[in-house]
Amino acid sequence: MKPGSFSQLYVQIVIVVKYRNALLKKDFRDTVFKYISGIITNNGHKTIIVNGVEDHVHIFIGLNPKESISDLVRDIKKDSSKFINQNNLTPIRFHWQSGYGAFSYSRSAIVNVYKYIENQEEHHRKKTFKDEYVELLKYYEVCFEDRFLFDFF
Repeated sequence: MKPGSFSQLYVQIVIVVKYRNALLKKDFRDTVFKYISGIITNNGHKTIIVNGVEDHVHIFIGLNPKESISDLVRDIKKDSSKFINQNNLTPIRFHWQSGYGAFSYSRSAIVNVYKYIENQEEHHRKKTFKDEYVELLKYYEVCFEDRFLFDFF
């Protein structure tokens, strides 16, 4: 960053496995999440937490304004898919769905967002991913059409 430029940007990103296939199995999920964290760090951002369940991932970062969110998401999807496929972690070829969700937070929300992402497995015992995602969109007053949401089969 240039001298005299300061920022504090916290963003939660949500990405989804193509066709919502439950491919991110528990036995290797942490390895994938660590790999995603490395991608984030290598792109100059700060990983706060990466966690999710079989069919989607929540990524909470301190965003470096030098890179756009869409460029970061592109790199996360491309590089993590390559890692998963090269290491034969899934029984079929792994892909992420197109699109993503991105939601910004104030510094005072970090602990609550962290806990929410940390407890994804427990959270999804009570609420479906579609309900969770639509709730986020409505809470943040994001205009959307059902036909453009992730594929919810």
